[in-house]
Amino acid sequence: MPFVKVQKSKAYFSRYQVKFRRRREGRTDYRQRKRLCAQAKNKYQSPKYRLVVRFTNQQVICQIAYSLIDGDRILAQATSKELTRYGLPCGHKNYAAAYCTGLLVARRLLQKVGLDDVYEGNEEVDGEVVSTEVGKKTYFVDEVDEDKRPFRALLDVGCAATTTGCRIFGALKGAADGGLDIPHSEKRFPGYDREAKEYDADMHRERIFGVHVGEYMEYLEEEDNTKYQQQFAAYIENDIEADGMEDLLEEVHSKIREDPSPAEKSDFSPDKSYKKKAKKTLEERKAAVLAKKEAKKAELEADESDDE
Repeated sequence: MPFVKVQKSKAYFSRYQVKFRRRREGRTDYRQRKRLCAQAKNKYQSPKYRLVVRFTNQQVICQIAYSLIDGDRILAQATSKELTRYGLPCGHKNYAAAYCTGLLVARRLLQKVGLDDVYEGNEEVDGEVVSTEVGKKTYFVDEVDEDKRPFRALLDVGCAATTTGCRIFGALKGAADGGLDIPHSEKRFPGYDREAKEYDADMHRERIFGVHVGEYMEYLEEEDNTKYQQQFAAYIENDIEADGMEDLLEEVHSKIREDPSPAEKSDFSPDKSYKKKAKKTLEERKAAVLAKKEAKKAELEADESDDE
């Protein structure tokens, strides 16, 4: 039987539907988003809140968002760049920084909605998953107040791969320890063994306090000092040593709990000394081109006369 090329007919193209722009760009997983945002109709338009965690090349961004028909609204936001104010001047992308950013956005949100005194979160960081059952429902907080229920948010990871030990779950753990009610388990935290189905909370605690960063600093300093000077230049400049990582991060956690409010915005004043040059007219542009041509001709004639 001869090879027959399958031609896409007019009927195919007339029924073809273009995917959403953000789906074409690979930026939004709409299947995930629908399940995170769609609310039951008997809830009377009470929104589902999401803990949105995103990583850039330089920082961690955590937001508490909810969706409306014309777009998302942000209730609270924190970035790891703000950790400089709390005593962490560098290392704004690792697991420990993700935990601090999650803790900061949780405390900031609860302060905004007036729940910061009711739900203080887990102040003794041990890496364990905290949950409380009230009736038939499970809340992921220490205790549930009789009058005010905890603020529930769902983790939104976007298009990132949710592998075991991923930094996204560091932000999740920080927000959960900050007092938010976020459904989760220990299965994606560092220290969970999938085959043995066992969870090592101490390993997770070491990641939260940056012990792994300190160990790598010590290893690199002994093995390759040049690479150590290059890779940890910001740590060396700010006098951060490998042994002091845990104490430093404990201090950062306590400062975040003391004052999670955002910093005051500085006034922006543009530089008015610069003035854009006025555009040349058509005649001026033609004259400039003609002047260039004449200069080039004169240069070529001068070269010819030199050769002779």
